[in-house]
Amino acid sequence: MVDVIQAEHLTKAYGALKALDDFSLTVKQGTVFGLLGANGAGKSTAIECILGTKNPDAGKVSVLGLDPGACRKELFEQVGVQFQETNFQEGIQVGELCEVTASLYKNPADYNNMLSNFGIADKSKVLVKDLSGGEKQKLYIILALIPNPKLVFLDELTTGLDARARRDVWKMLRDLKSKGLSILLASHFMDEVETLCDEICILKKGKTIFYGTVAEAVDQSPHDKFEDAYLWFTEEEEEVLLNESI
Repeated sequence: MVDVIQAEHLTKAYGALKALDDFSLTVKQGTVFGLLGANGAGKSTAIECILGTKNPDAGKVSVLGLDPGACRKELFEQVGVQFQETNFQEGIQVGELCEVTASLYKNPADYNNMLSNFGIADKSKVLVKDLSGGEKQKLYIILALIPNPKLVFLDELTTGLDARARRDVWKMLRDLKSKGLSILLASHFMDEVETLCDEICILKKGKTIFYGTVAEAVDQSPHDKFEDAYLWFTEEEEEVLLNESI
């Protein structure tokens, strides 16, 4: 199985703060890799260094066989990105935004088909600013998939979606994965991680504290459920109990 991402010994510091400390990961073609950790654990910095939007202080990265710093244009023809804090022009219609995005790529996917599959085809003439939070989230996922990418980065994929919509998105991603799409997913939803991820990495203060499968995370913890195992690895469990006792 081909490696679509190889990150080796990445380090990134901001002054005395090490946002990323000797971080490595490998993502295989046609798999979903979950990047987990509390806010400030280093997930965003890791993704930015992998994408080449930030330069690591040390280490090296290969994405789809390319150096993301030196081959940005070629790389982004093959990569889709959806971030939680995405900002688009709010005064443009949904269909217009999709059309403009599709015009940037050589072989874009059919956005009308995706709008229909995601259940927002009737919002094509609606301004982005008039969408609900969940509808915007669906749109941002569609925009990440319009390049017809080989690899997609998804940050907090289903924030704002109801239970049915979340499951519909999961099914679509599993279908795309079966066709060879590779996914790097950052998420706080443990049920989502359990459903989608082939492998995971848990970060804490820029360091990797677990790397493997969900089943292995549970086996290496004193717990039977993955969410409890995650809290144990990150020591968030102690913080939760402390807060409940106050």
